[in-house]
Amino acid sequence: METKGSRWPIRYPRRRVIRGLLRGLLRVLFDTLTDLEVYGQEHVPENGPLLLTANHFSFVDPALVVRVTPWPIEVIGGFRTPNGPSWGAEVLKLWGYFPVHRGTGSRAALRAVESVLAQGGVVGIAPEGGSWATVLRPARPGAAFLAARTGARILPVGLDGVQDIFPTLRRRRRPHVTVRFGAPFGPFQADGRGRAARQRLDEIGHEIMRHIAELIPPERRGYYSDDPAVRAAARGTELYPWELEEEV
Repeated sequence: METKGSRWPIRYPRRRVIRGLLRGLLRVLFDTLTDLEVYGQEHVPENGPLLLTANHFSFVDPALVVRVTPWPIEVIGGFRTPNGPSWGAEVLKLWGYFPVHRGTGSRAALRAVESVLAQGGVVGIAPEGGSWATVLRPARPGAAFLAARTGARILPVGLDGVQDIFPTLRRRRRPHVTVRFGAPFGPFQADGRGRAARQRLDEIGHEIMRHIAELIPPERRGYYSDDPAVRAAARGTELYPWELEEEV
């Protein structure tokens, strides 16, 4: 919360003690329970401002991002988390994140992100807006809007194997999990208003997703695959499942 006389709505970094404890716990859990491999660490900047963008196939993704990144990262997430267990949402709240209501401007989250980036921080966001599918879907405008508004560079990250962690563990095997960092790119601008501005944001979103697609297996690239059959199979995955349920 912004206090009278303060320069920033959010002091970065924050929650140092609890986040230090959680980061240590995540390191132990991932290193013990999974066969974790991380590639492209030479692309990881020492500091921000930076928007970290990753594919989102599992509710575990934010925890993995915290495990493999060196900064006190802030995270943007949905106010509702219907695709994960209740304990997962509680862990996310314990870490502290910027909740957004899907389909709205979420001004409070926007101000918080701008504040963190203005202080040279790092913010993680899933451009797809949720984890209901296991192939890439078109980006929602949020990540592109933040990139254009703040001028922060973008660090693409590809996560693979996270969605298989619990099924593999139930078979008493260690799941293989891979993280790949790509080279940072940007910054971007989105001039104009109305349809022209939205078209530019869509272009930026597609570019973000293409960078992520290069970092995950071809069969997971969905809308951004070079294979027409993979793209065709991905049709419909861009729709929010719970929105469809509400229409029935």
